[in-house]
Amino acid sequence: MSGRVECARAACRAEATHHIIWRNPRIHAEDRRKIWPACDEHVGFLSEYLRARDFPVEVKEGLPE
Repeated sequence: MSGRVECARAACRAEATHHIIWRNPRIHAEDRRKIWPACDEHVGFLSEYLRARDFPVEVKEGLPE
């Protein structure tokens, strides 16, 4: 990702500082991954939202290249 990336939380316009890698095992193949950018304030909220649905979740600092 290049340039300014905004947080994926609804109505948040803050710059993303993390990325959350996840997949829905009920509909995504094992090799399919989705990425949500997240700001410092919402990284916990977004990752917990996904974990509450039993999705595999990985949080990394920075943005993917």
